[in-house]
Amino acid sequence: MDEALLRTLTPTVIGVLVRRGADFAAAEDAVQEALVEALRVWAGEPPRDAKGWLVTVAWRKFLDAARADGSRRRREELVEGEPVPGPGEAVDDTLRLYFLCAHPSLTPASAVALTLRAVGGLTTRQIAQAYLVPEATMAQRISRAKRTVSSVRFNQPGDVATVLRVLYLVFNEGYSGDVDLAAEAIRLTRQLAAKTGHEEVAGLLALMLLHHARRPARTGPDGRLVPLAEQDRSLWDTCLIAEGVDILQAALARDRLGEFQAQAAVAALHADARTAEETDWVQIVEWYDELVRLTGNPVARLNRAVAVGEADGPRAGLAALADLDPALPRYAAAAAYLHERDGDPATAARLYAEAARSAPNLPECDHLMRQAARLNARLRGGAAT
Repeated sequence: MDEALLRTLTPTVIGVLVRRGADFAAAEDAVQEALVEALRVWAGEPPRDAKGWLVTVAWRKFLDAARADGSRRRREELVEGEPVPGPGEAVDDTLRLYFLCAHPSLTPASAVALTLRAVGGLTTRQIAQAYLVPEATMAQRISRAKRTVSSVRFNQPGDVATVLRVLYLVFNEGYSGDVDLAAEAIRLTRQLAAKTGHEEVAGLLALMLLHHARRPARTGPDGRLVPLAEQDRSLWDTCLIAEGVDILQAALARDRLGEFQAQAAVAALHADARTAEETDWVQIVEWYDELVRLTGNPVARLNRAVAVGEADGPRAGLAALADLDPALPRYAAAAAYLHERDGDPATAARLYAEAARSAPNLPECDHLMRQAARLNARLRGGAAT
């Protein structure tokens, strides 16, 4: 069974049912039942028109459920429009579903979970594993989200800013889950950019492309995390970098700066440096200044402090870091790096170990523990002499 095909078809089939009169929750339930049926019937070979098959079966599942709910008379009128098996409708509703799943009435966490389920085609278990919560908890979250958007008309999507945040969260999820969603997030962001011409959509697309270009160098052959400064830059995808830079420059030329454009500008400066030593940290600090001005985001302030440490020396970076809350994610890791550069390996080792205990994933935890072990070994060696 081609699970990738099913994930690709899922949002399209949901969209067809919604356009025919099903509310979102009922459509999603019906499509899930159709997918179960597909797993049973298709065996190793899908039908010639997999989409048409799924639309037909899902529509019948929806009608059966509607009749069971006591809506026979009203739903029977829809039966006249029931499609016969054959070619599916050539309409891609995936992007429209993204807007619906990112409706402002949903919390960001619910919007992402619903998007991963309805558009990404992930199972509830996969989403729960990604968020480190029990499957039952995630099922309740998705169920509540579905009920919330069921009353929203399909032609009244949420705002662009919310959609962009969900797209970016899905893009990042693509790097850590067992299903790669990064390429799908890029595809849908391309669609959105083509349909809207919005400069922040272009900024997000540029940011995704520039990050995606570095992906082959992010981990070593043994699966260990490779920090940006140590990456083999010959592995970076220069075509994606060039495309990302071109898109970013066109967006910046409109003179309506947004946070994704500013983030993409930082990524472009990293991509432009042939070596880590050639990185233009002064410009990066300037872009972080813009990002902080736009958002006030403490994570942006943390990243700015590290950039200041590169541009003006570790003491300046530590001074900038001192204004931030030590409970901020990755604060300890940033402080450890700056203290090491400032010639204080003992404090750096302690902070690396502290950062490892709160690392968001195993590769990062492993990297930080290795950094702590490296410095502790150096300290022991120095004490022995």
